[in-house]
Amino acid sequence: MSRISLRMKMFIFSFILVFFSVVTSGVIMIHNISGAFEKELGSRAIAIARTVAQLPDIKQDIGKADGASSIQPIAERVRLATDVDYIVVFDMDRIRYSHPSESKLGTVFEGGDEQASLSEHEYVSKAQGVMGFAIRAFVPVMDQEGVKQIGVVSVGILSPTWQSLLNDYKNDILFSLMSGLLIGLIGSLFIANHLKKQTLNMEPYEISRLVEERSAMMQSMDIGILATDEQERIVFLNRLAQEYTGLENEMIAVEEAFPNTWLTKDALRKEEEVAYRPLLLHGKMMLVRIFPIIVNDRRAGSLIMMTGQKEAHSLAEELTGIKSLVDSLRSQNHEYMNKLHSIAGLIQLDRSQEALKLIIDETSDEQEVMQFLKERIADYSILGILIGKRSRAKELGVLFTIDDESYLSEVMTGFSSGDLVTILGNLIDNAMEACLLEEEKNITILIEGDRDFLFIEIEDSGCGLPAEAEKMFDYGFSMKGKEGRGIGLALVKQIMDSNKGTISARSQSVAGSIITLKAGEQNHG
Repeated sequence: MSRISLRMKMFIFSFILVFFSVVTSGVIMIHNISGAFEKELGSRAIAIARTVAQLPDIKQDIGKADGASSIQPIAERVRLATDVDYIVVFDMDRIRYSHPSESKLGTVFEGGDEQASLSEHEYVSKAQGVMGFAIRAFVPVMDQEGVKQIGVVSVGILSPTWQSLLNDYKNDILFSLMSGLLIGLIGSLFIANHLKKQTLNMEPYEISRLVEERSAMMQSMDIGILATDEQERIVFLNRLAQEYTGLENEMIAVEEAFPNTWLTKDALRKEEEVAYRPLLLHGKMMLVRIFPIIVNDRRAGSLIMMTGQKEAHSLAEELTGIKSLVDSLRSQNHEYMNKLHSIAGLIQLDRSQEALKLIIDETSDEQEVMQFLKERIADYSILGILIGKRSRAKELGVLFTIDDESYLSEVMTGFSSGDLVTILGNLIDNAMEACLLEEEKNITILIEGDRDFLFIEIEDSGCGLPAEAEKMFDYGFSMKGKEGRGIGLALVKQIMDSNKGTISARSQSVAGSIITLKAGEQNHG
């Protein structure tokens, strides 16, 4: 069975809606007309009843044995003159003295709603009488002195039926129905065409399928995805984003979802993309990317992509190790080429003993360092970064010393090898840059750790810390001026924060600085 098109659905819906609207309006209209008729008929009936009750002949003959002979003609003349359905006069014993049907004369009035009228009450009621459902007015008849009640005049007007009202107003109802249907159908076609344009000429089931497919794709991705609207309220989260943020599918402002972080409305409303900025969320380090969503040349919101930093590091650890090894090989190659040039020059000058001594000294020194690091550092990524930075330091003329007490039997729980590579790489690079303009260029590093604790201390003989040292770990702050992006040290601090570690920096009394990192139960003095 083929699907019903949007236009046909709108046509059917409009037909049903207008049909029931007109029918309902007709019912209400007839009900209101009926109520108005009844009110008008009640006023008319009670006015006639009052007139009849004041006639002297009625007051004089009611209660007499032959009273009907004089009261009946009077009541019938008034009934015919006023075009009411019946006028009944009865005494205090409810004996009828007038009635449109003469066979009812002398019988007992049994309408059921006349009791109050026998107690000098005047009123209008609706009841089922001998001639049908009627509006009846009851007016007491008082004696000539107006002191004692001697009877009651009841004037009845048959109430119009629904069938009669429908027959009277059928043309109006049909006109309203046809006019409403015509307007509704024209409007439905207009709305359907407008909706088709707004939905790129796609039918609702096509839109539904497209949304389901896109949602399934978003949910299956291995990164957290959030989308915001123009007011920067979160309108979509995939499964991983819900896991990272702890939010459900609820519309909430970004600043409420990420309190006390850099992820604010102002950060999202910037036109440029944000690439891999760190964010500490619920004690877990995330890398965040932000892309503005542009629809018809207007900004419609933002797309936020979140990746767990540890997950990213676990995927990149292998590449990180290779990069460190490549840096190490490059630096060592450059250094060895310089040594080979020196040895070749000494040989050409027939100074073979000095060349031999240079070879032995260099070989012994490198073997000792490599043997020391292999014995003390268990993780190859950390070993590679230390070798690479040591060779780089030699190129820059910096004396790079690894403290004899250093060891790393195991990476502390909560950290990854990538975390330590990030920490050591950034801190050592900053220390070397601080020494470049100084006469003495010395760096000493001490690293100790196992699965329960981590301690790193880097000391340099550089220019010391600036006056704004307390900001050096803030995102975006750089001591390199325009050349820096202010990311490296911020990453170091956020990695330590996510593992409940501490980081401190101080300048030495003469020159240089010391940066200390601690995590875990064991402390170093």
